[in-house]
Amino acid sequence: MPQELDKILISHEQPDFPNKLGGFLNSKFGLSHFGMGASHIKNRRKVEEILDEFVENENKVAEVLAKYTKMFDKVNLTPEQFRISKEDLEKAHAEISPDLLDSVRKAIGNVRRYQKEVFVGNNRDCTGSTGIKYTPIKRVGICVPGASAPLPSTVIMCAVPAQVAGVKEIVVVSPPRYKDSIHPVTLAVCHELGIDEVYRVGGAQAIAVLTFENKTIKEVDKIVGPGNQWVQTAKQLVFGTVGIDSIAGPSEVLIIANDKANPAWVAADMLSQAEHNPGCAFVFSTSQKVAGHVLEELKKQVVQLNRSKETIECLKAHSGIAVFANMGDLIEKANEFTAEHLQIQCGEQSREIADKIENAGAIFIGDYSPVAVGDYWAGPSHTLPTGTTAKFFSPLSANDFIKSTSIIEYDKKKLAESADDIIRLAEVEGLDAHAKSIRIRQQD
Repeated sequence: MPQELDKILISHEQPDFPNKLGGFLNSKFGLSHFGMGASHIKNRRKVEEILDEFVENENKVAEVLAKYTKMFDKVNLTPEQFRISKEDLEKAHAEISPDLLDSVRKAIGNVRRYQKEVFVGNNRDCTGSTGIKYTPIKRVGICVPGASAPLPSTVIMCAVPAQVAGVKEIVVVSPPRYKDSIHPVTLAVCHELGIDEVYRVGGAQAIAVLTFENKTIKEVDKIVGPGNQWVQTAKQLVFGTVGIDSIAGPSEVLIIANDKANPAWVAADMLSQAEHNPGCAFVFSTSQKVAGHVLEELKKQVVQLNRSKETIECLKAHSGIAVFANMGDLIEKANEFTAEHLQIQCGEQSREIADKIENAGAIFIGDYSPVAVGDYWAGPSHTLPTGTTAKFFSPLSANDFIKSTSIIEYDKKKLAESADDIIRLAEVEGLDAHAKSIRIRQQD
């Protein structure tokens, strides 16, 4: 079975290397982009139907929400059961293991410190007559994917930046996939962060109820957080009515490795992404020897995983190891690839290479910076742009939870100095009333 992975290794020495490399990139793009292909279009139409049903039944939102929760999550909930009670939050917090709670608190501290450092939300004057005012978004919804295992890191990585920005109302939604509710560790982290508005709802229906005015869950101003294709498609469709962070696809990593890289570590990092299934894991190298050793390590390590069969299928479909003739060609393709996670394991060259990367969600420099450090611990949010969206989207941060307002304050003298120029510009655009609003102030 692992021998099937031999095909994922390609080299610039092969005559069809450009075509094979293009195939690698297409496998990544096809997995990451929503809205491409018949199945995506079909899902989009279904999401549109769900959203429309909430709009058309604004006085029966609880019933519609219960209907879709039963349909998709196989759980019967009454309107009163959607919200997690304060007692359940407190109970979950009281029962979390002390060691885990200690780790959670340290992670929260790391994220909070980093977010404070990068936060730009201080009001400032620009020239004395102009300035900018920053205001926190009032109410934010956080989507936490549902799973049998807890996902406390998602709560931390989304909620702490919002708190640093000054958001007063934070709502967490997550599907009832753990014993008809939300995993107690996730609830414990919500309580630790002071979040008491938590709902057992997920999927496109959660996006709908967070977006449109209703009596079940008060609508929010912005929705952030990961989710499956249904969630991301719904976020895409409601954008404009509410703000969103980005349209996120499956997780992905690109590892740049030269002859200084440790093949066993590179293989382990590939598997940490492939086990998401779907997930993309690619290695770009300038060393044929290292690339070959990485492939052998993949074969050896993958059979040790609990889900080895599924991971092998994921590696075959959405992963690859490519050997380039030189680092210049490699970096050019890395910028085209636009990875969510970009690891650089190139010894002393790692930082120099990082400086040449223009498109990536997060860059992990050096042998001791695996993606897991960013996923759980370092401080930057792990909510990152996927696909090629890092060309125009950025990682989630405290700055995504503020909005800016321009400030203009001219006095009589300042307006008089600029009046003729403003009038001239207004008149050339044919806007006489604009020009008159300036002239009338020059007549007193």
